[in-house]
Amino acid sequence: MELSTVWFILIAVLWTGYFVLEGFDFGVGSLFPVLGRGDEQLDGNTRKRVMLSTIGPVWDGNEVWLLTAGGATFAAFPHWYATLFSGFYLPLLIILVALILRAVGIDYRGKVDDPVWRRRWDAAIVFGSVVPAFLWGVAFTNIVRGVPIDADMEFTGNVFTLLNPVALLGGLVTLTLFATHGAMFLALKTDGPIRHEARALAIRIGLGAAVLAVLWLAIVHAGTGNAASWVLAGLAAGTFLAALGLARAGREGWAFAGTFGTIALAVVSLFVALFPDVMPSTTDPAFSLTAANAASTGYTLTVMTWVAVAFTPIVLLYQGWTYWVFRKRVSGHHIPIDAAVPADSDLGAPAGPGR
Repeated sequence: MELSTVWFILIAVLWTGYFVLEGFDFGVGSLFPVLGRGDEQLDGNTRKRVMLSTIGPVWDGNEVWLLTAGGATFAAFPHWYATLFSGFYLPLLIILVALILRAVGIDYRGKVDDPVWRRRWDAAIVFGSVVPAFLWGVAFTNIVRGVPIDADMEFTGNVFTLLNPVALLGGLVTLTLFATHGAMFLALKTDGPIRHEARALAIRIGLGAAVLAVLWLAIVHAGTGNAASWVLAGLAAGTFLAALGLARAGREGWAFAGTFGTIALAVVSLFVALFPDVMPSTTDPAFSLTAANAASTGYTLTVMTWVAVAFTPIVLLYQGWTYWVFRKRVSGHHIPIDAAVPADSDLGAPAGPGR
């Protein structure tokens, strides 16, 4: 197998890892306005702190997958990286700003005991979760279906070219799918009222997401797919319906594994449909960027391969250990009553596995 093909597969694995892991982070932040509302059992601030405690130890580690995927694309396929980041400059800039706001919001909302201060950072967390979840769907729909590229491998469209109806549908799919994934994660990682509300909400959002996802996958694969990508897309749809059924039966762990598998299968189906192109041209198929013409030199790919072989197991073991340490459920009684506590207590880090 050519090294360019090997690195296409590795980049597909990195993007798949990013979406299945960061997907539930986005979902938890997106559900702040719904599951973070106070009631007779828990006030709104305590609910939000419980929600943040579930993702606090892992969200920044999940973002490493995005950095690695972007870096690998730059090094292995410089022409793909250049066309992608110049053509999608504005959406990617908005995603970057949103991710920064979310990170700052998670770290700073507990720094000051003031409701106005917290509301502003809560809004930043919601913005930083909803916007990337939507725009990643828009971006990947365009990547797979193709964009106008000329003979010099340059994007010739504009931002309105990217906001076509199918791409916007793709954005709604990833947004609702990640919200369902996040609700499944909250049902698995919390106890008390949030657990039960999250499970019921996952089923309601999931039914809408299933309809949108089936329509979107059918349109995308009808245009660019092949037999293998259709099979993977069908498996993704079946896994998602099974996840919703398992959630209804109260099998939260298996239900979360189901949404995990659904996102993984859907992303892999897109890369299978895309290959051997990495960015098809709608101007002329001869202008498309492929795994062959967009790749780095053989020497560069060889060095990258040895580096990946040496360090990937270490990263995977460390991240797996993090999830194992913080595997326990979190509930309202784990949150300190004193509101003026250090911000780290919002993230659940000090109490460790006992939380």
